[in-house]
Amino acid sequence: MSHGSILVVDDERGILDQLGGILRDEGFGVTAVPTGEEALAAVSRELYDLVLLDVALPGMDGIEVLRQMRMVGQTVPVVMISGHATAEQAVQALKEGAVDFLEKPLALERVLVTVSNALAHARLEQQILAERDEEEPLLTGVSPAVGELRRQIMLAAPTDSRVLIMGPNGAGKEVVARLLHRHSRRSAGPFVAVNCAAIPAELIESELFGHLKGAFTGAVENKRGKFELADGGTLFLDEVGDMSLLTQAKVLRVLQESRFTRLGGAHEVRVDVRVIAATNKNLEDEISAGRFRQDLLFRLNVIPIRVPGLGERPQDVPLLIEEFMSRFAHRIGVSPKRVSPAAMGILQAYPWPGNVREVRNVVERLMIMVTEAEITPAALDLTIKDAGQASDGTFTTLKQARVRFERGYVERVVESCGGNMSQAARVLGLERSHLYRKLRALGLRTR
Repeated sequence: MSHGSILVVDDERGILDQLGGILRDEGFGVTAVPTGEEALAAVSRELYDLVLLDVALPGMDGIEVLRQMRMVGQTVPVVMISGHATAEQAVQALKEGAVDFLEKPLALERVLVTVSNALAHARLEQQILAERDEEEPLLTGVSPAVGELRRQIMLAAPTDSRVLIMGPNGAGKEVVARLLHRHSRRSAGPFVAVNCAAIPAELIESELFGHLKGAFTGAVENKRGKFELADGGTLFLDEVGDMSLLTQAKVLRVLQESRFTRLGGAHEVRVDVRVIAATNKNLEDEISAGRFRQDLLFRLNVIPIRVPGLGERPQDVPLLIEEFMSRFAHRIGVSPKRVSPAAMGILQAYPWPGNVREVRNVVERLMIMVTEAEITPAALDLTIKDAGQASDGTFTTLKQARVRFERGYVERVVESCGGNMSQAARVLGLERSHLYRKLRALGLRTR
């Protein structure tokens, strides 16, 4: 993890030299100023990880400096310094948002412990804010494809190697990234995700590397980028194939050197970040088309992991429906609904072009739109596109729809099992001989 930058504010030259020496020896970048006015100017120009602020300053005192910092939205942790602070001053400083107090004369060990605790507290607060609304990442399924995916995650997670996750939209690439982080040595650090496809090209560099106030039109305040926020943890670059070539070049430099400069800034920021990337594109094709850098692919694709689409694991559909039903019911404070066998057959046979994300959306709609306790095939007509529609656009009878969905489902299960009839029969919950009869009845070939 990078040590970060610290602003020291004190009017005593000896204190500035002493603190500067101690902190630089520990690897911190240090800026030292003697007045409160200069401190406010410094925090408006640069982003600091910590401020050590003397209470007794000429002109504007430390308490007023802290108050003004908080009034303009500066959230950097502040440790107050004083040789003769009263209890009233200490209480006032804490009310204004100081995280700790250092008393003069300064002791080396006390300074280092206080700085370490303040930085750790700030990182913990950032992590709590980032994870407040997140759900536990779960890789749901019993299919061979999910079993193999779990195996790859557990092998790759403990390493610090970069991972490139490939797979269709909605298949669960971010879930895989979160599990890689959760089981890594960096799990106590932050997990920061950025969707490269959702951010306009002109803003992606600011989003990744941060900026200083006035760096461009609309930059009204200093901002840390995703690389900096992920320091000590994992940065997940989703849809990395959508980055511009210019941004790719800058990301490549960070991967090579572990440092970058914020937009509008002059100082390099060092970071210790594990990068996990994901894409739904064929990056080799993108390289051939001149839209992706081959050297960046080499850097990102140390460990490739492919996430299967839901069409490759239809036997996992009931488990996913049950999981999302339970989660959504808990969120809105109601009981989960029952899914009738006929409706579940349709849900399993449906191709799910949107993959796991589509399952989640469908379950949420069912929980909201279906007022009965049981979900029947009739309810699905309003929820799943083409649930009972033939290829020519006409709607079939329920019996015809069931046969068509059953045929598609059984065929996909057999294919996902590689033609192994014993395994397919177990997945379908049928005797092997019954499966053969079912295949013949549905007009499917037996092997």
